[in-house]
Amino acid sequence: MSNIHYITRDTLQLDTINNIVILGKKLELSAETEERIKNCRTYLDNKMASHKEPIYGINTGFGSLYNVKINSKNLTKLQENLMKSHACGTGDEVPREVVKLMLLLKIQSLSYGHSGSQLETVNRLIDFYNNDILPVVYTQGSLGASGDLAPLAHLSLPLIGDGEVWYKGSVKKAKDILLKYNWKPIQLKSKEGLALLNGTQFMSAYGIHLLLKSYKLTYLADVIGALSIDAYDGRIEPFNELVHLVRPHNGQLKVAKRIREFLEDSELIAQKKKHVQDPYSFRCIPQVHGATNDTLEFVKKTFITEINSVTDNPNIFIDEDKIISGGNFHGQPLALALDYLKIAMAEIANISERRTFQLVSGNRGLPPFLVDNPGLNSGFMIPQYTAASIVSANKQLATPASVDSIVSSNGQEDHVSMGANAATQAFQLVYNVERVLAIELLNASQALHFRLPSKTSPFLEMLLKAYRKDVSFVKEDKFLHDDINASISFLSTVFIDNEEFLT
Repeated sequence: MSNIHYITRDTLQLDTINNIVILGKKLELSAETEERIKNCRTYLDNKMASHKEPIYGINTGFGSLYNVKINSKNLTKLQENLMKSHACGTGDEVPREVVKLMLLLKIQSLSYGHSGSQLETVNRLIDFYNNDILPVVYTQGSLGASGDLAPLAHLSLPLIGDGEVWYKGSVKKAKDILLKYNWKPIQLKSKEGLALLNGTQFMSAYGIHLLLKSYKLTYLADVIGALSIDAYDGRIEPFNELVHLVRPHNGQLKVAKRIREFLEDSELIAQKKKHVQDPYSFRCIPQVHGATNDTLEFVKKTFITEINSVTDNPNIFIDEDKIISGGNFHGQPLALALDYLKIAMAEIANISERRTFQLVSGNRGLPPFLVDNPGLNSGFMIPQYTAASIVSANKQLATPASVDSIVSSNGQEDHVSMGANAATQAFQLVYNVERVLAIELLNASQALHFRLPSKTSPFLEMLLKAYRKDVSFVKEDKFLHDDINASISFLSTVFIDNEEFLT
């Protein structure tokens, strides 16, 4: 398999991105893509030589300064000033894995030949990507409407030798890295600064990163849910395909099938039950987890459309001989999708915490708080508190960001999406879901010990064996913070094939 991913017109899919990230593939423009970029730049240069009227963002100011005409001698300075003045990000640094996706998605958007970038500029972004030169970008500053202006300014500053980058584990001045590689700062041409700053690559990169994380977590939620079913001495009947065929939501069908497969040949699930029904948090796993799966499909469709689009402004159409100022930078589709993602993933944590609560409640023959000598030992009483605290925080984070808007640029930009806020909220929320699932795994594995000598399925026993290398059975009270962290690490590093969790 080639270790190069060629940037082409082919639709960039989620599994392709996952392979690029996991396999550490390098990027390269196809010959056809190079031609598109060069043709667009040549068209724009010729247009500027013959066209004296103002064209927004090319020979005018920006935002509410759109009526200010700029002399042709100052067009490079205009683009550089734009980049410097818009680098107003603050707050935490954007995680480097998200920054790397921002580079990939900016390259993809500029590759379609509707943005007017120089080939040299796009290739320098590729150089940054391929050499793990990752600009320092900040989480706060984007309204998610005129593009992700502030974050993309920080992403782009190193092209002209300004700003900072992460390189080999530490932050360096961009100008020093350019010297190290003997690269000259890019001399920006007309429109290039705007092409780099306008766009939705901050929101999109967060969205793609979180989709990959969410698909994996929903798969793991099904696995851990199956463990909890056996730990709680649950029934298999609610997962019978007949139940789900008469209410055939795709996600529901998929989750029920997974649970049946995960519990195949389990001694515990096959044993005679004293109870007729299980609580909803066990019985309704297909309906709840499945609804989240269906939501992820909607979110994926939105983001796959977005990352295979041109999202800067104005747009250049060579064949039609038109330069049109529009609004493809507006993040409303992404803001709504990210809010929907937040709500859907919050529910995965909500129902997981309820299963943890049931496991520690002293029901179904399990000791209270899953420990010998309860009273002397508090056992697993407090991890459930921790999960409950996180679930409550998620409910706050899941409040939609997209219903807010604040006027900017002196009234010219009078409706914004706040999708960037939705993105950073979603990041916190999704990683919180991983923590809640880790706590359920900790509890379910502890509870299964009290079911011995009866065992769960061979598949789940194999998972438990791997998990027990990191987290041992708790005989008496101990420092559980370390076990929770080890459980989180186990979930974050466990390998799942694309075919398992992306289909």
